[in-house]
Amino acid sequence: MYLLIQGCMRNDRDSQRLLYQHYYAYALSICIRYSRNINEAKEVVNDGFMKVFAKIDQYNQDSPFKGWLRKIMINASIDQYRRELKHQQQDPVEFAHSAFTQPQALTDLSHDELIGLVQKLSPGYRAVFNLHVVDGYTHEEIGKILNISAGTSKSNLLKARENLRDMLEGLNRISYEKVN
Repeated sequence: MYLLIQGCMRNDRDSQRLLYQHYYAYALSICIRYSRNINEAKEVVNDGFMKVFAKIDQYNQDSPFKGWLRKIMINASIDQYRRELKHQQQDPVEFAHSAFTQPQALTDLSHDELIGLVQKLSPGYRAVFNLHVVDGYTHEEIGKILNISAGTSKSNLLKARENLRDMLEGLNRISYEKVN
């Protein structure tokens, strides 16, 4: 990997192509969580790799490359989110309401189906859900990344969870109706 990274630092196209091919699936697995669909995720991956190649000289070779790449792909996804979000409204936490029901677990829900449900969330809810639940950012950090308040981040997370719970309950109803 060291030689590939060195080649990318010299703008060697073969090294860039090999690095892209080696990490494409990993990058796509990150970007798909933030995207509406696979095509948008592929665009974000390509944007992310353009940033990787433009900033590869900033990579600290004492740390794992995968972690550095992950951060760039998350940031590329957030950049896409910002482009989408310009005209969308987000409610502050005061308007959020909490539901006390727990969704019935769907043991046969595949990873791809779960990603599909997350992709159905609005861009704001999807971004906050992924940043907080999957990537472990705090609401304060999310607020800074997305230019929203920590309260709005909390509200969006609550609503994202409620929407996912509603979608899961809908799947439960469909499964139940098929059985009966």
